[in-house]
Amino acid sequence: MQQSLSRNTFVRVAAGGAAAFASIGILRYPAGAAEFTLKFADDLPPDHPTNVTARDVAAKVSARSNGRVELQVFPANQLGNDTQMLSQLRSGAIQFMAVGDNILATLVPAAAIDNVGFTWADAKTAFRALDGDLGAYVRGEIEKAGLHPMTKIWDEGFREMTSSTRPLLKPEDLAGFKMRVPPSPISTALFAALGASPTTINIKDLYSALETHIVDGQENALSLIDSQKFYEVQKYCSLTNHMFVGYWVLANPDAFNKLPKDMQNLVAGALDEGAPSQREANVHEDATVRGKLTSEGMQIADVDRGAFRKKLVEAGFYKQMRDQFGPKAWGLLEKYAGKVT
Repeated sequence: MQQSLSRNTFVRVAAGGAAAFASIGILRYPAGAAEFTLKFADDLPPDHPTNVTARDVAAKVSARSNGRVELQVFPANQLGNDTQMLSQLRSGAIQFMAVGDNILATLVPAAAIDNVGFTWADAKTAFRALDGDLGAYVRGEIEKAGLHPMTKIWDEGFREMTSSTRPLLKPEDLAGFKMRVPPSPISTALFAALGASPTTINIKDLYSALETHIVDGQENALSLIDSQKFYEVQKYCSLTNHMFVGYWVLANPDAFNKLPKDMQNLVAGALDEGAPSQREANVHEDATVRGKLTSEGMQIADVDRGAFRKKLVEAGFYKQMRDQFGPKAWGLLEKYAGKVT
């Protein structure tokens, strides 16, 4: 049975008249309960493919470990916003977290290398890179920052722009536009280069910010535009595919290493095994949700992505990114994406 735990509370369990203890990252329970209980948190809705997959992984972990390991899934910012959850992951209060690489870049700058605007032709190319040498490089940088990444990155998808005030069909339409961005340095840099006024707001506060016109628009994958009901407060959607975002599944290394080796392999294996189905489900959802958004009243338009890319070249965005990431990471990006500039 899942216990309800405050993230600021230490768990103590009576055992033989003495208080049991909670090792960092692993809660130990009485006989009959799971031997190891691990919290998995993210910022996505419960019905998002990420959380559907996470619950499936949790069931497999429980079955394959004969009940020794329980993976508790906390979706939709239940344990805090992205910044707070990332801090809890580092401290061990959360043992696993799925986090967008654009947000992870606040801690691991190299994680944003696949977010460079208007870079990828399609998701398959991005995943070839992230399953290959580019992903291996990023995982090394994540480990240097004190976190343990799973081998296979999950998918958030390509991001699209929405607006409550006017269609965003060409770069000039973004001039002075108040665009919400996540707490992501590369997102801020991208929209500043496009001439917008980027404003950082965590996703759990975004609907309210759109409704009260603190910002004029936002950018997210179509599946999130749908699940977060942004169509209720946004009229226009432009299919820019301006940024690809992956979701790294990360573990607190102290908590992970406290698991017996066979349980480490079991948990990591189940999470990596879930990656292909999560990716496929997310791509499928993005591909099918356009009709639903149209039926909800959104005006959806295709755009000339080349015009936006040209604007970024003129603004020096790609040179800035190349200097920021360095020749090694940039070379690995172009190995898969082709010449970026």
